[in-house]
Amino acid sequence: MKTGIHPESYRLVAFKDMSNDDVFITKSTADTKETIEIEGVEYPLVKLEISRTSHPYYTGKHKLVDTAGRIDKFKNKYAKFKKAPKTEE
Repeated sequence: MKTGIHPESYRLVAFKDMSNDDVFITKSTADTKETIEIEGVEYPLVKLEISRTSHPYYTGKHKLVDTAGRIDKFKNKYAKFKKAPKTEE
């Protein structure tokens, strides 16, 4: 393993899932200016849009995508640009 390529500034950082307000603390080198207080201790805060507590793969709550409806909507939208068939003379 190469020496001197890994950061040495690991510290405890709070990661907050903004979709469900779940917070977890882990070591990280992520740079942030925001902080959060948890149980009387102040941690640097990194905000996430999605995490293991809100991602459908981990929660088992998958969203059903209406593929047929999307295809019909696309076809209707671009039907006006359809070229007329060529006629042979």
